[in-house]
Amino acid sequence: MALVIAASPPFIIFLLFFVAKLMHLRIINNQHLIKARLPPGPVPWPIIGCIPEMLRRKPTFRWILGWMKEMDTEIACFHFGNVPVIPVTCPAIAQEFLKKQDAAFASRPQSVAAGTFSGGYKTTILSPYGETWKKMRKVLNSEVVSPARHQWLHDKRIMEADNLIRYIYNQSKNFGRVNLRTACRQYTGNVMRRLMFNQRYFVEKIIDDGAPTFREEEHVEALFETLRYLYGFCISDYLPYLAGLDLDGHEKIIKEVHETILKYHEPIIRERIQKWREDDGRNFRVENELEKIEPQDLLDVLISLKDSREKPLLTQEEIIAQTWEIMIAGIDNPANAVEWAMAEMINNPEILNKAEEEVDKVVGIERVVQEQDIPNLNYVKACARESFRLHPLHSFNPPHLSLSETVVAGYRIPKGSHIILSRRGLGRNPKVWDKPLEFRPERHLLSGGNANRCNGFPEEVLLTEPKLRFISFSTGRRGCIGITLGTVMTVMLLARIVQGFLWMKPPELSKICLEESDGDLSLANPLVVCAKPRLPSHLYIPIIKE
Repeated sequence: MALVIAASPPFIIFLLFFVAKLMHLRIINNQHLIKARLPPGPVPWPIIGCIPEMLRRKPTFRWILGWMKEMDTEIACFHFGNVPVIPVTCPAIAQEFLKKQDAAFASRPQSVAAGTFSGGYKTTILSPYGETWKKMRKVLNSEVVSPARHQWLHDKRIMEADNLIRYIYNQSKNFGRVNLRTACRQYTGNVMRRLMFNQRYFVEKIIDDGAPTFREEEHVEALFETLRYLYGFCISDYLPYLAGLDLDGHEKIIKEVHETILKYHEPIIRERIQKWREDDGRNFRVENELEKIEPQDLLDVLISLKDSREKPLLTQEEIIAQTWEIMIAGIDNPANAVEWAMAEMINNPEILNKAEEEVDKVVGIERVVQEQDIPNLNYVKACARESFRLHPLHSFNPPHLSLSETVVAGYRIPKGSHIILSRRGLGRNPKVWDKPLEFRPERHLLSGGNANRCNGFPEEVLLTEPKLRFISFSTGRRGCIGITLGTVMTVMLLARIVQGFLWMKPPELSKICLEESDGDLSLANPLVVCAKPRLPSHLYIPIIKE
């Protein structure tokens, strides 16, 4: 039979046709890649690429976006060393990367900071695509950010929302002026410490007035510092053979900040692991009797996880690294968005008044805002969305690594490229947004915004932006999995501040200065404003009891 088939002319013709067709398709695909050109970009130097400009024109993100604006392009290619770095400011192109071809860009590049903070890529956000990433993402999805876990942690979040207005109340009562940057950042730090470690402070306090101690301030500042340098255009990330020389000073800062965070995290984690691992992690001894340990916070959850053989699922190093990553994922965006929103709203009292009126209508003045009120606070959420759009803290999203060569928006994207979506560029794109530099929450309430009108009534406003016209929470395989927590923290922070106090600029100022910081996109100066309680006093005083 084999000899008959081999000698059959129709079969041979079919086989030759099939092979020729495959070769033709391969040639066409290769020609498609060959014909496609790289996105426009400055002419690189041999070997080192645009590294001299990267070092000379600090901060690098402003130089990149300035070049793109001058060249009128929404996608570009900057060669740093031999690494193509491709920034994007167009929502449609961004969707091609994170939706249509998401699988090709599902990895992360390695960097000095990412490797250091993640304990050698033992976490979710920073790890390259592979088994470690899959394992840790599964842990987070099922055990950390699931709906059941979110509800389980409700009381801890409310405890810190209560502490927020108690702290501001004490400040406004004694001094009249409140540093809202401190209030916002310490609120997010308090929430994450409470969820992770079940404590607000790193030491016992004799008098708890809601204010942070030096330790909590140092801890939060270190977390924000890690975010400034995490993907901060470090020279050794693009020229690895220079690692250790620290030519731009990044490596020293990264090491010092990492040591500061470990100083606070490690003792708690080591002690808790020892407690759980005693008696095979099932029980601990209290007055000569064995009692079952029940998880009290997320650290307990991570430690108590078991594999199929009933052995600890996570190592101590994985727990330490993942604890840090969960912390940084929750602190920066809510604090920055609310500080900027309040600065804009105080400069525009009519916007602030509308937000106050909405909270009063939905909640009243006889109780404080609770999480169940969030679906009905559309204008407050519109203010938060507008702040995410206009004032992101970070200019670029964490980079995506191209796993294969492909074509996006007609341009060739080489394998190994770093794709960075510009939060600032997307949110301020004049082709997408009318008067993009104006703070106008109403744009998110009208048809075509996030809340489309249905039967004459607006749908619920959400903080997510699936069309990537700006980035509040990223999407795709590397998308943010903590959207529910991030939304709750942001809206509760803004709503409690708006409801609890009357806000005014200091009398010596005609207007709040909205200049940006040199190093990132935060306010150049912390927002310090005057506050006066606007609720009955009994709503502040009982909150002191925990």
